[in-house]
Amino acid sequence: MTTTLPIGMFDSGVGGLTVLKALRHRLPCEDILYLGDTARLPYGTKSPETVTRYAVQASGKLIERGVKLLVVACNTATSVALDALREAYPGIPVIGVVQPGAQASCRASASGSIAVIATESTIRGNAYQKAIHAIRPTANVIGKPCPLFVSLAEEGWLDGELVEGIAARYLSSLFEDGEAGIRPDCLVLGCTHFPLLAGAIRNVIGPEIAIVDSAETTSLAVEEELTARGLLRTAPGCGGTRFLTTDDVPRFVRTGSLFLGMNIAPEDVELVDL
Repeated sequence: MTTTLPIGMFDSGVGGLTVLKALRHRLPCEDILYLGDTARLPYGTKSPETVTRYAVQASGKLIERGVKLLVVACNTATSVALDALREAYPGIPVIGVVQPGAQASCRASASGSIAVIATESTIRGNAYQKAIHAIRPTANVIGKPCPLFVSLAEEGWLDGELVEGIAARYLSSLFEDGEAGIRPDCLVLGCTHFPLLAGAIRNVIGPEIAIVDSAETTSLAVEEELTARGLLRTAPGCGGTRFLTTDDVPRFVRTGSLFLGMNIAPEDVELVDL
């Protein structure tokens, strides 16, 4: 395997671009191939069997193109399909977003009381709970599904009275009243869409709660894995990014530019079928 191959990454849509943005900042020399499975989003309301099938298909498309490492930039797919992906593609290192996020939350929480908000599937699978308890066995972890946050982010509705009202409806029981007598001091954004709503979430929960998203810690995990395998690209100059999507290129360009924080050129996006 050569260092010049791109990093492959996929998500159910454009949420994983928050992870791509962190990777671009940390690893500017790397080429990246990103696939957004927008025709079949959201993954978070699907069964584990369906998500696993979708994840294997999306990964297969990237691996067909030639990649040196696979990033599962989707919390739902990470939580249910990581082992299946490693079994299906044993020659490719696979990194998900749950473990780095769990590590960051354990460092950020002073009390060990941690709340996780994510899709229904991620919460139902207890992925973060298991990962956090493996690192910090005495932690109190409360999971809360917030499925509407995905739709808000995809629509670009990131702030304002409506968004904060929905956030308050989801989060007030966690941070105002406490659940089971526990008030967390750390909130994990357990979906790659949720960082775009961080401002509205912060306004609801207040300034004293630590907010953790896995983008930065995932980018560090990718750097460490590539270095350990001798695959890190250090040639001078900036790497490039190419995009694949399974539906509606103009929408991907429009919404993806919002998530990435920079314009995506339509000619850099290819429509593909899985």
